[in-house]
Amino acid sequence: MSSSIWIQAAIENVWQAITEEQSLSQWYAPGSTWDIPKLAEGEMMTFTLMPNDHNQLADPLPMQLTIQQVQKHEIFSFYLEVPETVIAMSLAEQDNGTTVSFNMQGYDASLANLKALLEGEDLPRQS
Repeated sequence: MSSSIWIQAAIENVWQAITEEQSLSQWYAPGSTWDIPKLAEGEMMTFTLMPNDHNQLADPLPMQLTIQQVQKHEIFSFYLEVPETVIAMSLAEQDNGTTVSFNMQGYDASLANLKALLEGEDLPRQS
């Protein structure tokens, strides 16, 4: 199963939003930070999950992620520790917009935030 959403935005803008640190920090888990030294396959990046109302964290939780795939305007995927747990975001141009899909469920709130960010709306919720 997967999570997906259609966004009224050019694929270039969506790609930027799913691969740039500042944009990711706004929608993926708002307030949590990303450090992506180099956007390339096999490179390491750090996602720091911040305590919020939706998790039970007392302190920030940094996670080292390995970038698995970077295919511009197509797919951005990465994993935590083991390649079997890949999180993949794929893009497809559709109906004068872009469909963004995660390869697993549980990302509806994040996708709603991404849509709001790209369409110029207020971000609906923390995820």
